Amino acid sequence: MSAPLTAGNSRVKEARKLSRRSVRTERRLFLADGPKAVEGALSVDCVVEVFATERAVEQYADQLRGAAVTLVDDRALAGLSDSSTPAGVVALCRFVDVPVGELLEASRAPLVLCADVRDPGNAGTIIRTADAVGAGGVVLTGHSVDLYNPKTVRASVGSLFHLPVALVPDTAAAVAAVRAAGMAVLAADGAGELDLFEIDEILADEVAWLFGNEAWGLPDDVAALADHRVRIPIAGRAESLNLSTAAAVCLYATARATRASRR
Repeated sequence: MSAPLTAGNSRVKEARKLSRRSVRTERRLFLADGPKAVEGALSVDCVVEVFATERAVEQYADQLRGAAVTLVDDRALAGLSDSSTPAGVVALCRFVDVPVGELLEASRAPLVLCADVRDPGNAGTIIRTADAVGAGGVVLTGHSVDLYNPKTVRASVGSLFHLPVALVPDTAAAVAAVRAAGMAVLAADGAGELDLFEIDEILADEVAWLFGNEAWGLPDDVAALADHRVRIPIAGRAESLNLSTAAAVCLYATARATRASRR
């Protein structure tokens, strides 16, 4: 077995450059950090190379079975990982986003549209939640965070590779495409005219949820693009919910209504 590559190795150095968004965009490559992310990436055949320490190869033998692994030392791996406590395995991957038309042609409701979502943890968690409820896909619109930001990838815990994700700079165009595909668009809005707990008939149909920015939500002109504005009822004194929490509540309410309608 070859000696592990060090931090000074040219392949390691080139991979480390992918910590910059400009380099990721130019090369259409990104790093997936951790065993769950690497396992997910290997399942969809987007992996160019897997870097792992000897200890990680032994620890994650099941996840890495059949993969061509390049051994690196601990220092080299730490330079490739965005985590403060690296798990010891990182995959160099090709971009996996799909055109929105392809997503709409192949996907089922519900869909998720994230407009100007800037926090990578929220974006990744929403992708993970959408995967958990069996959503058809996620669309990042406007000036949303980079899908391939290491924190976004890590927060998705492999779900980035389980369902289609599209990137559409124009939020209005994304909403129009979803509506043209026959789905009603529901804007999550604290001042919405509909109560989430009272719209099971709507939720059980073909719908797409539109979520806004963490700080300012959905601007009126964007919310106006939706078919309905829906509020989550808050019984206590909390002013609002965290974005990813609100998304989870809305998506699980949709999943419950859909399941109930099929009984």
